[in-house]
Amino acid sequence: MDCHLVALLGSPRREGNTAILLQEAIRGSEDAGCIVELIWVPGLRIKPCMEIFVCKQKPVCAIKDEMQVYYDMIRDADGLIVATPVMTMGVPGALKSFIDRFQVFYMAKYERRDPLVTPDQRKVRKMLILSIAGMNIKNLFAGLLQTMHAFSEIIDCPLWDKLLRDDMDTIRDITTRPELLKEAYAKGYALGEAIKRAQSEVALAVE
Repeated sequence: MDCHLVALLGSPRREGNTAILLQEAIRGSEDAGCIVELIWVPGLRIKPCMEIFVCKQKPVCAIKDEMQVYYDMIRDADGLIVATPVMTMGVPGALKSFIDRFQVFYMAKYERRDPLVTPDQRKVRKMLILSIAGMNIKNLFAGLLQTMHAFSEIIDCPLWDKLLRDDMDTIRDITTRPELLKEAYAKGYALGEAIKRAQSEVALAVE
């Protein structure tokens, strides 16, 4: 049974420290047998949510842009890896706009009680969060994690694990911390393994 993952890179720097960490997690997931599709979110041609609320009545967005492709991709995925820096104590703008557009999923699940993800899919789906931040202060990741937890529940892809690293203003280059790269790889690999186990359990329950 195939394991399909979507990896979201929320950093505006396509080859920066966040991207390096994400590539290691992707490599781990691929070594676990998963197919991973990478999306660089700041490069998408999408608009922010305008609260038109067509999605209250039906599972579509009134804004006609690329988002329908990503709705389908994320709905059909077995799991997500989201990699992002912390900016202004939260999720950076492009990624936040992307997340906000999932009102289509929110309305289906909480308003119409007709989720776009089936209960059996939810049993399989898992989300891994990778995040770095420049400063070294208390509760630095709190805002980001609250947003990502909400996102994970809206799209029925529960938050499964995370890797958080602060003090990047001091570290500067994440490749000087091979233990972090090794941890990202291990978490990516474990994500793939966990999803495949869950797929097997769901398949057995159906038989």
